[in-house]
Amino acid sequence: MSEFLIESHRDALQEIIRLLCHGESATDLIAKFSNDCDSVSQDDLALVFKQLDAEGIDFRESKPVIDFFHHVVEEKIAADQLKQFPAGHPLRVYMEENILLRSWIKQIWQFNPLEDLDNFKLYFNKICKVELHYQRKENQLFPCLEKHGWDSPSKNMWAFHDDNRALIKTVRQALDAGNAQSAEQSAANLFNELERMMQVEEQRLLPGALELLDEEDWLDMRTGDEEIGWMLEQTPPPFPVLVEEEAAPAPEPEVVKPTVNHDAQENSGDYVHPSQVKPKKKLPFDTAGMFHFDEGYMTPEQVNLIFTTLPLDITYVDENDKVLFYNRGQERLFPRSAGIIGRAVHLCHPPKSVDTVLRIVEEFKKGTRDVADFRINVKGRFVMIRYFAVRDKQRNYRGVVEMSQDITDIQTLEGEQRLLDWN
Repeated sequence: MSEFLIESHRDALQEIIRLLCHGESATDLIAKFSNDCDSVSQDDLALVFKQLDAEGIDFRESKPVIDFFHHVVEEKIAADQLKQFPAGHPLRVYMEENILLRSWIKQIWQFNPLEDLDNFKLYFNKICKVELHYQRKENQLFPCLEKHGWDSPSKNMWAFHDDNRALIKTVRQALDAGNAQSAEQSAANLFNELERMMQVEEQRLLPGALELLDEEDWLDMRTGDEEIGWMLEQTPPPFPVLVEEEAAPAPEPEVVKPTVNHDAQENSGDYVHPSQVKPKKKLPFDTAGMFHFDEGYMTPEQVNLIFTTLPLDITYVDENDKVLFYNRGQERLFPRSAGIIGRAVHLCHPPKSVDTVLRIVEEFKKGTRDVADFRINVKGRFVMIRYFAVRDKQRNYRGVVEMSQDITDIQTLEGEQRLLDWN
């Protein structure tokens, strides 16, 4: 049968716990419970615990019972919680990823790194996909919570993410060095912290988000989640179910062409760009649908294609410290998603770097600085990060442009290259 009757799986749980508390074997009953029971609700557990307490069975400190709950029951509880949400719902996906992560952590210990390092590495690499889970929280979930006034996850939980990232790095360095014993010890510490984070999510973060966020928030979140990706081996189903409709053609953008009074400009002390002073010649192309920039014309599509093609991560923060734009390059160095648009810049950085970001913005606003440069190693690549103050013609502060570029290969260049080397 696919699952016990309600009374049956409660009875099975009670009997398993009784046997374990009395030091008896419950192997067969645990196997049957694990195979036949699809899920366990919190209400079911409450009734089981009430009955055991009435019998005077002290089960809460029993190591066999704790192990049974960790290896079997927690998964059944999580499966019950999933039933509350439709397939593809962002919150359900977070919970599905936690189930998957716990299964990988269980499976990795089937392989002793001292004896089977390759398989240990294989599952460790799967566990490292938790980075996608954390990136979606930081760039998608946290901004939605901030809009509703809950910013403590951004300020506090992000720091714990970084702690776990540091632990992951420690394990990876031990594995790369072939130090299996050190990797095993560090991995045990990492997995404990990953479990701690999952419990905080399931007991506080996700229930709080469910209470705070509305349907529109979840719909917006799903769109940005796709840009970052998931730990799951298959893409989650669409949320909500997509209904194909014939899209109406997008309206042509309104093009405003400047009118130039040359006589007034000559007598004015205001700065005039040379392109506005020169007599306009007839252009050999139609400018309909294009916007005029300092020099030249482009359509919004062409502008977007240029930003997409540039081998740079570009983010623009306005004078009010709000993120207004980032480019979607082919291979981003750092994760971004639509959730950061309109977000306060200090909430878009891990806590350990917020003070530096705020200082840069402060100096840019005061006009004492215009550029800030950093160089860091990211996944074996050498990356330059540059911040530029954006100012208008009157030198008023209008925001910050952040540009990040992988300069690993650029560093190796020597001498000149004047000939095409495509052969």
